[in-house]
Amino acid sequence: MRIYLPATLDEIGPGLALAERRAHAVTPALRALLPEEDDEGLEYVAQVTAADDAVGLLAVRPGAPRLRVVVAADVPDGEVTEDPAEPPTAVVVAGAVRLAEVVCLLVDEPEAVADVVGAVGGDQAARDRLDERDLLWYDVSEIDAVPRG
Repeated sequence: MRIYLPATLDEIGPGLALAERRAHAVTPALRALLPEEDDEGLEYVAQVTAADDAVGLLAVRPGAPRLRVVVAADVPDGEVTEDPAEPPTAVVVAGAVRLAEVVCLLVDEPEAVADVVGAVGGDQAARDRLDERDLLWYDVSEIDAVPRG
């Protein structure tokens, strides 16, 4: 199953092993909520929701560079369970997600730092501006090229 895991830049590197946390995926609950949406649109909803969670993760990791990170990974279906909490994309992954499972990284461009800082601090206008930004796509082989803020 493809999952979208919120992360921080200080967690990203060759020895990547992201500890268990809430992730996002295309779940039956999401399909039921958006029955007219195609798979690509549903994947986008899961990715954007993970990016929102990355802001919350940055709030509790003050030393991490101030850019949102979403790790897209393919994990065995048996390691993923739906999280009954909102949002309908929420899933729990059993165990750590390792580099071998990562497909790509989605990261804010460095110019987003001010808006990320504002959003982490509770500025709704900054959060709205982040919602308008697309995350940059990096293949897992480009992990060393990801901007660090």
